[in-house]
Amino acid sequence: MKPKRLKLAAIGCGSRTFIYFELAAKQPDLYEIVAAADHTAARREKARLLSQNPAFREFHDDVAILAEPKLADLMIIATQDAFHFAHASAALRKGYDLLLEKPISTNLRDVLALEKLARELGRRVLVCHVLRYTPFYRKVKQIVTSGALGAIVAFEATEGVEPWHQGHSFVRGHWGVVGKSTPMIISKSCHDMDILSWLVDSPCTALGSFGGLMHFRPESAPAGAPVRCTDGCPVGETCLYNAHRYLSDKKNWLEIIYDRAKTATDAEIVDWLRTSPWGRCVYRCDNTAVDHQTVNLNFASGATGTFTMTAFSAGRDLAIFGTKGRLLSGERVKKTAGCDIVVETFATGELERITIDHELDGWHGGGDAGLIRTLHAEMSKAKAADMESSLEKSVESHVMGFAAEESRRTGRTMDLAEFRRAHGG
Repeated sequence: MKPKRLKLAAIGCGSRTFIYFELAAKQPDLYEIVAAADHTAARREKARLLSQNPAFREFHDDVAILAEPKLADLMIIATQDAFHFAHASAALRKGYDLLLEKPISTNLRDVLALEKLARELGRRVLVCHVLRYTPFYRKVKQIVTSGALGAIVAFEATEGVEPWHQGHSFVRGHWGVVGKSTPMIISKSCHDMDILSWLVDSPCTALGSFGGLMHFRPESAPAGAPVRCTDGCPVGETCLYNAHRYLSDKKNWLEIIYDRAKTATDAEIVDWLRTSPWGRCVYRCDNTAVDHQTVNLNFASGATGTFTMTAFSAGRDLAIFGTKGRLLSGERVKKTAGCDIVVETFATGELERITIDHELDGWHGGGDAGLIRTLHAEMSKAKAADMESSLEKSVESHVMGFAAEESRRTGRTMDLAEFRRAHGG
């Protein structure tokens, strides 16, 4: 029997919504895009074009779209972090199931409150932990669950944010000031907390964390560097973070933040950079997000692990050590071994080299495409708890992340059950 099409609407028309709309529009047998809300008319128009739906409806803001009778089965919440809780709560009460961008909220108390509300209302909430849907991590999960490694004893995981990405998003950008968004370990690395929890398949019981903001500070600025790159910098031609790169090799990043990136002239872009946050010198911003952080984790199964986030590497690396074998994977393995995953079996000494067929549609290694490809089936499951990234499962990664930030700030080892209770859980 032909499946019922899932009607989609969205609050917030930024890059995430556009990616999901574009991917959903390629599967018209499963999805119908019906509405979106955003303050910017150009973004609403782009959403309308992506919908390929002549009956598509535009709304100025969340209040307007939620004042209407329920328009869709699923509401995409893709606004800035600080608005996720309010928008998600209102949409749940209106009767929508949700595709919710991470983080769930900017503080743990609201994360737990939303979990409780969704449970009381019987709503499904799928958090956009897209790494679960990548071919790479699905293969790692398959290897772990097959028993080939035996019981997981320990792991080492690294997320290299990449210097330009750090400067763009977590120094100049929306997530640079923690008080206006979320701690770095949540805004960037709750993906990783989620993946590690998923792979170990055991509750995290305790953790400790260290880290800080070391490089993107005024004292690191080159001599004579002005407040803005557009003011004429003596080291502009060699600076890794020169904002003029938005006109050349970093123009794809400009498209995320500047609606006219594809049509504006170079002179117009430079003029925009003169007043835009993204035109500032990365050493002279108001940023407070850390540029490196390490977390030590302990799980109920007895497994332990370390996770390091750093601005000064690129891509993710993961090593898993089991009782029967070990798995090495990620960017460093790709560069040294020419494959994505190496599995060593202790009993035989055999090495298996695995290459993943990486998807090219969208960012996150095919995770965006994988999420939309499985979203319909996820929302059709009998119980919300059975979903791949159910709200209940995703809350675990947020507890880990917020506890890690508390540990980093205070120097204390955190008991996660105690930490959760202290925040209303």
